[in-house]
Amino acid sequence: MAHAQHGNLPSRTNTIKSSEGGYVSDEDAVPDAAPSDTTGVLLERLQAWKHCCAYLEDYVKTTEKMLKEHSKDYGKVMKSISAPLREGHHFDQATGGVAGLFENMRTNTQAIANSYIEASKSLDGQVLPVLARLHKEIKNKHSELGSGAGKAAKAVDTAKNETQKRIELLGQHTASFDSAGGKLDAPSDPYVVRRGVHHMLHKQILEENNSRRDLVSVQQNFESFEAHVIQTIQQAFGQFLQYTGGRADKEKLIYSDITNNAQSIAQDFEWQKFLHRSGDLMVNPNAPPKDAAHVVYPNMDHASTKPLIAGTLERKSRALTGYKAAFYVVTPTKYLHQFESDDDFSHDPSPELSLYLPDCTIGAVSDTKFNVKGKDVSKGKLGNKLQMAHELSFKASSLAEAQKWHGIIASAASGTIEQPLQSPVSPSAGDKLPEIETQNLPTTGHAEKSALADQSTGQTSGVVDHSTAQTSGVIDQSATPAAPATATTSSPGAEVLGKGSHST
Repeated sequence: MAHAQHGNLPSRTNTIKSSEGGYVSDEDAVPDAAPSDTTGVLLERLQAWKHCCAYLEDYVKTTEKMLKEHSKDYGKVMKSISAPLREGHHFDQATGGVAGLFENMRTNTQAIANSYIEASKSLDGQVLPVLARLHKEIKNKHSELGSGAGKAAKAVDTAKNETQKRIELLGQHTASFDSAGGKLDAPSDPYVVRRGVHHMLHKQILEENNSRRDLVSVQQNFESFEAHVIQTIQQAFGQFLQYTGGRADKEKLIYSDITNNAQSIAQDFEWQKFLHRSGDLMVNPNAPPKDAAHVVYPNMDHASTKPLIAGTLERKSRALTGYKAAFYVVTPTKYLHQFESDDDFSHDPSPELSLYLPDCTIGAVSDTKFNVKGKDVSKGKLGNKLQMAHELSFKASSLAEAQKWHGIIASAASGTIEQPLQSPVSPSAGDKLPEIETQNLPTTGHAEKSALADQSTGQTSGVVDHSTAQTSGVIDQSATPAAPATATTSSPGAEVLGKGSHST
């Protein structure tokens, strides 16, 4: 009896596909694979196609908006070449010049802006509706699968769960039979429970086979449906290319026209026309170049701009490593400035050292050397406050040169200089000695000093300061090296004299 009942059960068709391409047998009462798995995969695939179509719609919509914005951007481009051109009178208004080029650019730029608007409208009116219809078809297919095969798969899952419960109940009662010695309630008789399992299994397999037939039909329909989806997408992109590509080709032709117009302008067209109109305002190329030596500006010859003396001296460094040459100048404002050189052109001539001579102490001449003690005031107000007075030792190329510098520095320190010394002139017989040279002072030899002494009775041999007759505060040195000034001593410290207390 039991064998007959078992033979009347419906058979299950193999529905699980193996990795090799065939189908494997599934004789379990409650198989792991379920129709809901197949339905879920197909529903998920339709969802993927819906998203794919949505992405394409977004792409076309964004492109359509971009084209519309590009049209507005080209309006801004139009403003950049607004008519008329500023200073447009400099360009010839005839065709073939720059003015004609800008007119061509305005016309073609407007045409590009219009092409973007036309392409935008075509995408919105022709391409987007195709993708929208496809999206709706996929959505309907998804709903159809969920309401048809989806419900059948749920019925199979429900039957499988009920079968599983009865099989578990059978296991419990058979275990009780073994432990209780065969004494059970009538409803708990394993025979009765087993027949209940056969009943639910029969119902489950019927639901599985019905769901299988639905799923096979759906799968066979899926191939043709996806072919329709691909074909529709291809159609949409064909139209997309027609409108966007056509617009791009048109834009390329427009830019080619602008370029050809620009390249057709003769290179000397505008210049020759300009020379014809404004030749009288052009610079004469045959005129000589400008020379800085001939430039005149206000106060360039003012008395305060002329140095009292200028030239090269050597100064002993503070590190006691010897003397270093530099360019020095004494100005009418009573400053002794040190410069790297007398070159005014290679760099800005800012003083490296500045001494205000009325605040300095001037030592006597010893051989070719003399000392000046004072504070460097070339660093600005703040730097000047931090500076301390130092005794600086100077050396000239000769005794006579040292006496020249010392005399003028001492006169400036004592305030007896009233006006800057002028450039020397050639003296005639019986005339006074010329004033001290302001720049590039030559070294006076012993013979020349003797001649000057013969011409000027009562003057000390050597270099004579024109202000020595006005003050007694300037040190007067003898022309003979063997007879130093009475104010000097062998000690360097003794050579430094107090301001206003120089020996006469």
